[in-house]
Amino acid sequence: MASEPTSTSRPPAADLRDSAPDPADAAPQAASAPASEAPLPGSPLPDSPVPGSPVPDSPVPDPRPEEPDYPHGLHPGLVPGVPVDRNRIRFGLDRVVFGITGTLVLAFVVWGILAPGAVGTVTGTAIGWVMRNLGWLFNLCVAGVLLFMLYLAFSRYGDIPLGPDGEEPEFSRFAWVAMMFGAGIGVGIFFYGPYEPLFHYVTPPPETVAGETPEALHHSLAQVIFEWGPHAWAIYALVGGAVAYSSYRRGRPSLLSSVFHALIGSRHTQGTVGRIIDMAAIIATVFGTAGALGIAALQIMEGVQVVTGVGPVGNGVLVLIIALLGVAVIVSAVSGVSRGIRYLSNVNIALTLALVAFVFVTGPTLFLLNLIPSSVMQYGQEVLGMMSRSLSWGEETVEWQAAWSVFYFAWWIAWSPFVGIFLARISRGRTIREFVLGTMLIPSSILVIAFAVFGGTSISMYRDGVEGITPEASPPQVLFGMFEHLPLSGLVSVLVCIVLAIFFITSADSASVVMGTLSSRGDPKPRKALVIFWGVMMIGIAVVMLLAGGETTLDALQSLMIIVTVPFAAILLLVAAAFHKELSTDPAAIRQDHASAALDLTVRRGIEEHGDDWTFPVGSSPAGQGAGAEIDSRSEHVTAWYRRTDEDGQPVDYDYETDTWGDGWTHEDDEPADDEPADGERADGVTVDDERADGVPADGERAGGVATDAEPADGDPAARP
Repeated sequence: MASEPTSTSRPPAADLRDSAPDPADAAPQAASAPASEAPLPGSPLPDSPVPGSPVPDSPVPDPRPEEPDYPHGLHPGLVPGVPVDRNRIRFGLDRVVFGITGTLVLAFVVWGILAPGAVGTVTGTAIGWVMRNLGWLFNLCVAGVLLFMLYLAFSRYGDIPLGPDGEEPEFSRFAWVAMMFGAGIGVGIFFYGPYEPLFHYVTPPPETVAGETPEALHHSLAQVIFEWGPHAWAIYALVGGAVAYSSYRRGRPSLLSSVFHALIGSRHTQGTVGRIIDMAAIIATVFGTAGALGIAALQIMEGVQVVTGVGPVGNGVLVLIIALLGVAVIVSAVSGVSRGIRYLSNVNIALTLALVAFVFVTGPTLFLLNLIPSSVMQYGQEVLGMMSRSLSWGEETVEWQAAWSVFYFAWWIAWSPFVGIFLARISRGRTIREFVLGTMLIPSSILVIAFAVFGGTSISMYRDGVEGITPEASPPQVLFGMFEHLPLSGLVSVLVCIVLAIFFITSADSASVVMGTLSSRGDPKPRKALVIFWGVMMIGIAVVMLLAGGETTLDALQSLMIIVTVPFAAILLLVAAAFHKELSTDPAAIRQDHASAALDLTVRRGIEEHGDDWTFPVGSSPAGQGAGAEIDSRSEHVTAWYRRTDEDGQPVDYDYETDTWGDGWTHEDDEPADDEPADGERADGVTVDDERADGVPADGERAGGVATDAEPADGDPAARP
């Protein structure tokens, strides 16, 4: 059993009042006369005022009831943080979330097989309406998220860690950056890197510049930076930072729904509303990743044709390629995120940088040296104009936006649950400032250089009239056509195929882990069978879509994802509001509030009482007059989150200094035996009981092992731990 924790909170309000001088105590009091010295008849009573003398003030009773102590005797400003893996959480397959999402995914696949033309027709009609009427929403959302994340990075919240105080990051910076690309964004470097700048150079956006001019050259790269740079990664940083903070600082499951705790409360986040949020995240992830896997498979197939020289190959080769990669995905998934994804990502980022450097050295080096800085400066000049394009610029601009900028923004929003939750998983221990700036700037910088090198080289070849380098060709054809006209084309093409294969594996692996987490109540280490299932589902969807309609069906799938992101755009704004609200009550923020108030009070009092000759003593003050006068540190709003409970939501005493539970529970004692059934298993060994019929936790119960915000029914402070 844990020893009674020593209280580190300030004394109760009554004690503070006793230790401070009270004006009423200084009033003259008449001493009570002893019984042997009774007053003479007719003389005034000892407690009666003397005629003609002033009447002393009566002591003013304190109307405030005595306040309860803090949870576990710990002031909210001194809580070191509650990581999810040190909490008593029930993990296990959520049959409602898994069943509904699985059914919807299969239904769409069947629809795509039976009526592929209908998929394109329906999504084409819907996407036209969305782009025409809601294109402004995407621009506003992306710009707002970018400004909000920059505000967090440079505000007082920037030093708050995404984990307990003093915890070191789990991964090195190089591995951290490499795994960001392992989430699937690296595929775009090769698919769009040589093609998109060339397309924008030949066909600039309407109402901008003339094509195939020096202005179009720099504008094309500025447009790419706008679509692939900080704006995109700010979206991922928002979701990733909010989930990482909720899980590793507040001790909640790694679910997108957990982020909304500050706005809608624990009962709703663990009930129907929370499940809807998590199911939407799974659907967006499975279809979004399937589209990326299809793009990667098409590129690899083009590479096989170039390397082998066999010419166009059929669907059988495509299915064989995906099947082989699927086996690698399963092997990587079984090895775990800390081994499989990290090793593959480290290899891939090294190969990617090597290929970029190879093109830079063997391509038009001097041209690229001038193009890269010029494009970055051009982006800085034009970013506000690019953000302002909407229906007011004309129908032609709307159509162009639908094909490029708004399409990308919607795609990034659709991917934000997957990439954001994965970034949260690999970013534990980093401060908010390091996380935001690292996530937004490091990948963006690499992408800018890669797009400038690949795109600048393809534009240079187009200017020189190189065969096959034209915007009329497909992106894979432009990619391998560019490498064909550089030295060591055969070897380099093989390396490109290897890089694309690794991106395929890491994308499917990362997304499978995230969906396993979302469908098992936030388990950071979901069952391997569940991870493999989602990986097979994604690969199966990619195969079905490719066989059903090739690239046309993939376009329809991407259009569907844009439609799905319309509500996600609003959800992102709510994520930002919830994230900011929770940061305002973080222990570090509470300490900063106390420090600011104490400094102001002390400086004022020091000057008033001692002029220039004073220093900073620390002592008690009358209630309501100290550094925390404006802070209600006993409010459930700031204390409920760190009040510990057991798996059933029942209050349990806990010592934060020794990490000791009052009921004797330990993480090691409950680890399952090797032959114990895996169903309902949680990462720290606690097994899940049978699910409640309605799937909603009882009053006062949290899946995260922390009590709800609800006050005790009888209002008795003693009912709290």
